[in-house]
Amino acid sequence: MTRQPGALVTGGGSGIGAATARRLAAAGYGVCVTGRRPEPLEEIAAETGGFAVVADTGDSDAIERAVAATVERFGGLDALVVSAGTSASGAVAAQTPERWARVVDTNLTGAFLACRAALPHLVKSHGAVVTVASVGGLRASPESAAYGASKAGLISLTQSIALDYGPSGVRANCVCPGWIRTPMADAAMDELAERTGGDREAAYELAHRLVPARRPGTPEEVAEAIAWLASPAGSYVNGAVLPVDGGGAIVDVASTGFCGERSETT
Repeated sequence: MTRQPGALVTGGGSGIGAATARRLAAAGYGVCVTGRRPEPLEEIAAETGGFAVVADTGDSDAIERAVAATVERFGGLDALVVSAGTSASGAVAAQTPERWARVVDTNLTGAFLACRAALPHLVKSHGAVVTVASVGGLRASPESAAYGASKAGLISLTQSIALDYGPSGVRANCVCPGWIRTPMADAAMDELAERTGGDREAAYELAHRLVPARRPGTPEEVAEAIAWLASPAGSYVNGAVLPVDGGGAIVDVASTGFCGERSETT
């Protein structure tokens, strides 16, 4: 009898993680969601028919328990989605060591711990890792030293796994979302709105005035990319870094003064 494939989603209680849990469940996966807050985790678990484990990704014992519970429940682990993340704004001189450590512990060290715990099982299943980094790991953003450095490290970590474990049948890929309508992004837009005198929607519009799609994304749009990368449909994709950002990462900032201009050619 073929067993149900098992997936573990860190940061699965809200935002991109929750949308990914829903998408994987719809694709037939049994899903375990982890995070620090029990209530939203239990809601997503009930909605997806999966289960929740309260676990801080930065706690090696906790994430190992979550992996073990997933393997026990589903008979194996086929997909790990590393979606837990946090931020702390500030340029280098203004950043505190404590805030820096919190961001790196969650975004990078936590990802390392989750992957380390999951990889022996993913080797057995020829499974997949999908990490959620950010366009902030590809391009520098104002006053985002800790966040950007941690996400750039996460991209490199993902590619290291792709290289080292690809011969064992494991694939590791990374999505780099732009601004996605999540509680974290909403909070950032509220801060921008205070500075510019508008509201949240005006801030989203301002932030996307030069993004080709001219809008933020949704968690569900990122979840679609994650689910594809985790699935057999992406079987020959390994070590990829996929921006899911409406085209924002392709824009040459030095040419943006010409936006709106049209050259006539014959």
